[in-house]
Amino acid sequence: MPETETAKPAASTQPEKTNAQQAKPAEEKQTNCLACNKPIKKLKRYYRNGKFYCNKKCWRKTLKAKEKEETK
Repeated sequence: MPETETAKPAASTQPEKTNAQQAKPAEEKQTNCLACNKPIKKLKRYYRNGKFYCNKKCWRKTLKAKEKEETK
């Protein structure tokens, strides 16, 4: 008896990802201060422009550095 249909591969069980999901890179959690590279404690942390700093001194240091660059 001749076969009229060929065997089809089984459909994927994983849902297809949309373009929006594929375009998003995985965000890494910042664990160290950008100014001094010390570990950031969860209770005390300072935030500016999407970045975390370990203490107020490091937090202010970036502001002062930015002001110096603008005046040049």
